Amino acid sequence: MPLAARPRRALLLVGVTVAAAGAATAGPVAGLLLSCYGVLGARAVLRGRAGRHATRDRRRRLDQLCAVATDLRAGLPVPEPDDHPDRLARLTRAAVRLADRTGAPLAELLERIEADARAVDRGLAAASAQAAGARATALLLAALPLGGIGLGYGIGVDPLRVLLHNPVGVVSAVTAAALQTGGLLWAERLGRTPDGHGR
Repeated sequence: MPLAARPRRALLLVGVTVAAAGAATAGPVAGLLLSCYGVLGARAVLRGRAGRHATRDRRRRLDQLCAVATDLRAGLPVPEPDDHPDRLARLTRAAVRLADRTGAPLAELLERIEADARAVDRGLAAASAQAAGARATALLLAALPLGGIGLGYGIGVDPLRVLLHNPVGVVSAVTAAALQTGGLLWAERLGRTPDGHGR
C-alpha cells in the first residue's frame, strides 16, 4: 500500500468510527461534529509523527553524508549514492558526477553540501520557532468553544442540548465547526516552513 494512502485510510477510519459513536450516543449532529474534530485531531497527530520521522531521517542521512566524506578522505572508494528524490540526494549525486568528470575533491564537495543542509535546517527551525506563537493562538481560539460550553453548564443551562437538538443551535454548531476547521487549516498553511512541513 502506498505511504500516502495509509494516513488517508486512518483518517477515514477515525472519522467513521467517531461519527458512528457520536450519532449512537447523542444524535446525528453530534456524530458530524465529533467526526470533524476527530479527523482534525488524528490529522494533527499523524502530521506530527510524519514530521518527526522526516527530521530523524534527514539527520541520519546528513550524518551518513559526513561519514562518507570522512571515508573518502581516508582513501576508501566512493559508495553508491542513494536514490532518494529530495534535494540532498540530488546534490550528492551531482557532486559525485562533478568529481568524476572534473577530478574535484568529492570529500570537500560533500562536506559543503552537508554544511549547507545543516544551515538550512537551522534556518527552518528558527522560522518554525517564530511561527509557534501563531500556532498556539490558533489552537487556543479553536478550544474556546469548550470553555463556552463549560460556562453554560456552570450557570445552569444545558448548552449541548441546545447545540445538538435545536435548529438554531444545530446551524450554529455546524457553522462553528466549519469555521474552526477552516481557521486551523489556514493557520497550518501560514505556519508551514519552506520545506513543506509544519514543524
